[in-house]
This record gives sequence, structure tokens and C-alpha cells, in this order.
Amino acid sequence: MLQQDLADTETDFSRLESKLSEVYSYLGGIPARELYKTLQSGQGMSVVYQPQVNVADDQVSTVEALVRWHHPTVGSVSPRVFIPIAEETGLILQVTEFVIREACSVAKRRPDLTVAVNLSPLLFAHSALIERFVKTVEECGVTPHQIEFEITENQPLAGDGSARESIAFLRDCGFRIALDDFGIGYSGVQRLNHIGVDKLKIDQSFVRRLDCLKSEPSHETIQQMIEVGRTMDLVVTAEGVETDEQRRFLASAGCDALQGYLFARPMAARDLDAFLGNRARVPVAA
Repeated sequence: MLQQDLADTETDFSRLESKLSEVYSYLGGIPARELYKTLQSGQGMSVVYQPQVNVADDQVSTVEALVRWHHPTVGSVSPRVFIPIAEETGLILQVTEFVIREACSVAKRRPDLTVAVNLSPLLFAHSALIERFVKTVEECGVTPHQIEFEITENQPLAGDGSARESIAFLRDCGFRIALDDFGIGYSGVQRLNHIGVDKLKIDQSFVRRLDCLKSEPSHETIQQMIEVGRTMDLVVTAEGVETDEQRRFLASAGCDALQGYLFARPMAARDLDAFLGNRARVPVAA
């Protein structure tokens, strides 16, 4: 259904009304037409940013852009609810373009930062959409090396051959590609070679297990993941870091960067400058 809708990048969203009704009952009780209205009005959708801290110097060179939806009657709607709605109906195109434009506004203001934007694996099967995203970045006046596109490993890439071509095209344009949630999905080492990425992000589920009493298998698993990254000359970032114990182990194991509540919760763009300024004055922890 999504592939058919996305084939024409100028989708007539009025034709989606029946699909918007279909997804109401099983996706969190939020009708998809509400998401469509939000995107059309420009009210209620926002982007927050979570820093990734470099292990080497304790500074921030990348922030991840995370989309949020505040519904006027039910309040905050989890991305786990509305992203599947967007993917099911084709609205994921509008959501992604909104996030890219917001991310570019931060990147343009902070040329020292790379801003990471999540892309649905479903989008990679459509080269016209990928080209459209590249054009959006160009229109915003941002250089490609400041934008990093994250793809999620826990979903297969739709149209795997087309997806590889789209990823190669983005990298040729100067964008970086990160594989998110690494360790829980479809990408063995051989497939990683075929996809072509610049960064691996270790899924937070592995990081959480480091605090368990019997965490030795988790230590070994993470070390193996980091070794995969090292062998392939990839940047390795760990997600979901919440304790000093996790930080120390991941740093000693060879992670390049860390992301999680230990350093910062996702924050609005207006709060990012103050955070980065304060971070520059914080000494590196031993």
C-alpha cells in the first residue's frame, strides 16, 4: 500500500481518506486523518534533539533529530504510534520532509554540528523520494556533510537492491549513513558490506543489560559489535547510556560516541545552544 502511494511523490492525499479510516482502530486509537490535519496546519508537530557525546574529548559533534506530536486533545502521541500510521498511509513523506527542514535550520545555525535524521526503510525503495530529500537540504542552504541519515536495522530495507542504490546515491552526494538499533535486526557483516554505511549505533537494549548482575554475555556481545565496526572502519555509537558504569565500559571497549539520558534528554532547538555552551566548559570525566 505504501509503495503504491509513494511512487508518485505528489500524492493526492484526498485519495487516502479510506486508508486513514482503516488504520484508526489498531494504531493507538489515533485516527490517521488527525496526523494529516496536523501536517497540513503546521501546528502540533515539533522536533527535539539529543546529543551524541564523543568519547575522545567529551564534546558534541552530532545531535539526533527526533520528531514529536502533541495532539490537541490526547496530548503527546508516541512516535511508536504515529510513525506506523505515517508509513501505512504515505504521510511518512510529509513527516520526513518536516524533520529534514527543522534539522537543516539547526545545522545552518551550527556549522560545527552534524544533525542525524531518521529515514523509514520503506522510503529507500523510491529513488525519486530520496532525490527530493537531497533537494530539500539544498534548498535549505545546508551542506550534505552536516546531515546524517539513520536507517533502522530492525526492519528490512524495502526493495533491497533499490535501497542500496539510494544509500550509495546519498553517500555520493556527501551525506553520512548510520545504521540504527544495530544488533537486533537483519544486518550481518556481509550485508553491511553490501549496504554501505558510515556508522553503527548499538541498540540500547544491549546497553541496559550491562547493569545486570550477570552481564558478562552483554559485555562480550557489545565488544563483538564494536569489533565489527572497527574492522569495517565505521564510527560506533552506543544508545541508551544512563549510568557511569555503562559509560566507563563502553568507552574502554572502544565506542566512539555515546548517547543517552546520562548526558542529556532530547531538547528543543532553543535549548541546544545553551547545552552545547555549558558542555564546552565541562572537564572530561576520568
